[in-house]
Amino acid sequence: MPELPEVETVMRGLRLPLEGHILTRVEQRRDKLRFPLPERFAERLQGRRVQGLRRRAKFILIDLDDEMTWMIHLGMSGRIFIEEQPARIANKHDHVIVETDGGKVIFYEDHRRFGLMDLFPTDAGDIHPMLKDLGPEPLGNSFHVDALNRALVGRRTPIKSALLDQHVVAGLGNIYVCEALWRAKISPKRMAKSIPGKRAERLVPHIRAVLNDAIVAGGSSLRDYVQASGELGYFQHQFAAYGREGEECKSCGKTIKRIVQSGRSTFYCSSCQR
Repeated sequence: MPELPEVETVMRGLRLPLEGHILTRVEQRRDKLRFPLPERFAERLQGRRVQGLRRRAKFILIDLDDEMTWMIHLGMSGRIFIEEQPARIANKHDHVIVETDGGKVIFYEDHRRFGLMDLFPTDAGDIHPMLKDLGPEPLGNSFHVDALNRALVGRRTPIKSALLDQHVVAGLGNIYVCEALWRAKISPKRMAKSIPGKRAERLVPHIRAVLNDAIVAGGSSLRDYVQASGELGYFQHQFAAYGREGEECKSCGKTIKRIVQSGRSTFYCSSCQR
């Protein structure tokens, strides 16, 4: 599933072709993705001008001139492509197609249909069921050592699992938690309640740094992910832990190990990470 850096990269790629432009034609080619699309979805989008784009956790939020927000979640295999008119002929996996007054065509393609879209009043974002309980943005001002300390106090779960909890911090996924824990030299098996204090002081800046590094690299292209431009991200070439089972640790030369936590693969160095 695309994680925060991938979603941020796609959102930034959509800004130029969408921001300030009118959605002149919207084609909805099926009634549902993971969930049913909103009633009269294409009709309500068509003719609207895009006021701005932003991201919350792994959701792309597109604010419209009628004070509504178009939400997109890419799910497991959702991809967005931007093309010039006339564009390619749509294939069976292109479920939503949008044309703009700037001559761009945006295709939402989703082979597995695990993505979702919604329309809701912009001022109701704080109470939207999928947004209201999210934790702080890891790249925002509300994510800091004190906030992480408060979220982890007394938690009897491994720190890896705690960081994947979207109530603790929004948008983190398996790849970047593995990488941040490796950089901070913290074992993914360590209990979350032991992190507040000095370990949190190490961890917070490394979470921010690994996300920013990945955004600069255009994300990590694993399986289905590509940028909105159609280009591949390349942060996977910088992985120090994720997917490197059996390879040498870039810090100490020992072997990277893999364990399974909560059904997810965790990659770490048992020598460096304590």
